Amino acid sequence: MYGFIVLAAYTVLMLAVTVCLSRKSKTTESFHVADRKIGMVRSAMSIAATWIWAPALFTSAEKAYTNGWPGLFWFLVPNVLCLLIFVPFGKKMRKQAPEGITLSGYMRQKYQSKAVHGAYLFELGTLSVLSSAVQLLAGAKILSEVTGWPFWVLTVALAAIAYSYSQYSGIKASVLTDALQMVLMLACCALLVPWALSDDIGLSSLVTGLAGHSGEYTSLFNEKGLEVLLAFGVPTAIGLIAAPFGDQCFWQRAFSIREDKMGRAFQLGALLFAVVPLSMGVLGFIAAGSGYVAQDAGMVNFELVAGLFPGWVMLPFLFMVISGLLSTTDSNLCAVASLTSDFGGGMRAAKGSMLTLLVMAIAIANIPGLAVTDLFLIYGALRATTMLPTVLTLKGKSLSAGGVTAGIVASLVIGMPIFVIGTVTGSAAMKTAGSLCALLISGTICMVTAPRKGACAV
Repeated sequence: MYGFIVLAAYTVLMLAVTVCLSRKSKTTESFHVADRKIGMVRSAMSIAATWIWAPALFTSAEKAYTNGWPGLFWFLVPNVLCLLIFVPFGKKMRKQAPEGITLSGYMRQKYQSKAVHGAYLFELGTLSVLSSAVQLLAGAKILSEVTGWPFWVLTVALAAIAYSYSQYSGIKASVLTDALQMVLMLACCALLVPWALSDDIGLSSLVTGLAGHSGEYTSLFNEKGLEVLLAFGVPTAIGLIAAPFGDQCFWQRAFSIREDKMGRAFQLGALLFAVVPLSMGVLGFIAAGSGYVAQDAGMVNFELVAGLFPGWVMLPFLFMVISGLLSTTDSNLCAVASLTSDFGGGMRAAKGSMLTLLVMAIAIANIPGLAVTDLFLIYGALRATTMLPTVLTLKGKSLSAGGVTAGIVASLVIGMPIFVIGTVTGSAAMKTAGSLCALLISGTICMVTAPRKGACAV
């Protein structure tokens, strides 16, 4: 019953906000970048909500529960830093491409190369599909437990909800609903965390749980801390620091926010974002410190809320979960739609690309045995493949088109398989090596193949 109420109420609320507070977009400029007029506060809330995806809601609690404060540290700190690091590069992009819409379009114009353009389209498009699949996977997993409905039906339902309002006015609908979703998430955190800590048992469980479920994670750099660093910290930090640079969701917002407000919007967004995974981490600590044995460590906060609080608390918790997951999904829909502008596509092409993304994401989410954390790490490595070529280009380094293409392809062909094998086999060394290869190979090849001073990039 709770699941049905949440889905129905959420759908009505998001559609009402979209239709009442935004006009239906009639031009691609309005649909993709909202005529570049979005203000700071609304943008900050949208940035935060977009960045609160399945891992922020569940991986934060899982790592706090299993690996104590070192696990949460390596998840939370890079998550916040990446948005702050992105700011100067977002400003550079606005100055260099004041009429831009996509990162891929900027790189195509910069290098006049179909190959460079294709490499960026592949990375940005694939990321949008995989990211959406993770959101549908996590959301349907929880809702299927609450409602008893078939998992695949819920993946389709969640996808349809996100599409229903996103297709109305594009990025304007996404930003508006993101702001509301962020309010819902912050309100839920303000309810759950103080309540969980309101007695001595909650506080003592928190203190004990800082060392993880086994009580062994007491330092970042002791044996257990280094184990977390290699298996999770390094791959996570690389994937997260690279994340905004390889994610069209953030470039689209950089192009949509008023230019004089962009930096402050991302800075405020980073602070607002931090509240949610930190709150979920606190629930993970309490679960660990209380001796709770999770049926599924990846859903430990959901299990704790179901067992610790009165039944009605599941309603705001589910609202928070759906808000976090679909805020990222609708942002991905707008991001993939904006990629059609590279080819001069109109509104029909934009909305068609949204539907295509959702079909692919639903198919991936329904693959048996997929885990949220593993898929999150895999597409984190994917984003790293384009980070250094993008950063070097924005900083004015003269690169060759062939070198940029070769670097990205080499990172994909070498770094990604190593990382995937390490993830599947549970090898911390291979995951770390794969992450580093995905990040560094593209940049190294770009630098090695860069034309000498005075030569022309080709």
